[in-house]
Amino acid sequence: MERSIATGERDIHGSEGFTLLELMIVVSIIGILATIAVPTYQASVVKAREAVLRQDLFTLRDVIDQHRADQGKYPPSLQALVSAGYLRAIPKDPFTRSDSTWQEMTEMTEGGIFDVFSGSEFVGTNGTPYNRW
Repeated sequence: MERSIATGERDIHGSEGFTLLELMIVVSIIGILATIAVPTYQASVVKAREAVLRQDLFTLRDVIDQHRADQGKYPPSLQALVSAGYLRAIPKDPFTRSDSTWQEMTEMTEGGIFDVFSGSEFVGTNGTPYNRW
């Protein structure tokens, strides 16, 4: 028994799958959407790392000040803050991905570190290098 083409049904010998043109259109649409999404994703990753850097710098500077208030002097290193129990561990710089690249600013008269900066040479979204934040 034959099916009628006029009613929109496929012929008995016809294929039930997608045509090459239909597949190419779908792949093209996916490619366009991916092209739009990737830069947005990359920008959000950078902004997230910047937020982590701001928080880490705030925490490190706060702990350095707490050490000075408690001990009457600046800590000799970031590792000394861990040894004294002010930090559990030195955080990793989100851009260098290392805990040993922090730039420690030493106070000349008293000794010890009074400030800390990122070790990254990259420039932030605000136009300022991360090692100047």
